[in-house]
Amino acid sequence: MDLLDWHRGRLSSRRLAVLVRHMPRDSALARATHGEAAEWGVSDYLLAAAVDHLAESNWMFATVNQDEDAEPLEYPKPVPRPDDSDGGEAEESAPPEVVGPTPEEISRFFA
Repeated sequence: MDLLDWHRGRLSSRRLAVLVRHMPRDSALARATHGEAAEWGVSDYLLAAAVDHLAESNWMFATVNQDEDAEPLEYPKPVPRPDDSDGGEAEESAPPEVVGPTPEEISRFFA
C-alpha cells in the first residue's frame, strides 16, 4: 500500500487510521512508538516471570538448606523487561518486603 494514495484521494482517512491502528507488533511504526516493548508479547512477559519465580524459589531452597554460619546468598536479579524504569536491577542481597493482611482483616475473612 502506498501512503501517497491518501494524498491522491484513493485512500480515505478512516481507512488509513484503521491500517495504522492495526499494524503488527513488529512494524517499524510500533518499534518507533514503543521501543523495545513492541517486540515483547504476552508469552515473553510470562516466560520472564517464570524464570524470575524459578530463580527465586531456587534462592529460597538454597538459603533454607545452607549452614547457619554461611554467608547469606545474593538475591537473584529479575530478567530485565523493556518497560522497567530502573533497568531491571533489584536491590543487592535483599528480598522484597512482603506486606501481609492485618489480623483484623484475617479475622473478617474467616468470620
